[in-house]
Amino acid sequence: MKTVVLGLGNTLLGDDGVGIHAVDRLQSAWTGQDHVEFVDGGTLSFTLTDVLADADKLIVIDAAQLGARPGTVSVFEGEDMDHFVRSGKCSSVHEVSLAELLDMVRLTDDLPMKRALVGIQPDKVDWDEKLTPEIKDAIPFACQHATSLLEQWQS
Repeated sequence: MKTVVLGLGNTLLGDDGVGIHAVDRLQSAWTGQDHVEFVDGGTLSFTLTDVLADADKLIVIDAAQLGARPGTVSVFEGEDMDHFVRSGKCSSVHEVSLAELLDMVRLTDDLPMKRALVGIQPDKVDWDEKLTPEIKDAIPFACQHATSLLEQWQS
């Protein structure tokens, strides 16, 4: 059973890159199961369909318009994730949307049964290689949510 933890975003657009930073942190601290693959998905592309199709479980970490204070972290699982990403609230400037990518995988009946989005409300999405302080401070919480999901799904 393979689990993919997919970080999304553009690290040149400030807080938009939070998913990439979170996955890097998770990967460097990970001491759990060997069957977890950490993937820098960047700004998404159709090439990720194979990565998702090979996964039994999927956790996506990305900047998301939650309508909340910057740095707020929310988790959407299963159909709640599907509904949220279809609402167009994931804020990254992607080649394809996360909803489109999931739909492509769904067409081949390879959509991971267990899937979740860990969304982080950005503050500033503009040319900058640094995260704002609130978003930087949110990364440990996002990683904590992802780790909890990994542990729950293991059993």
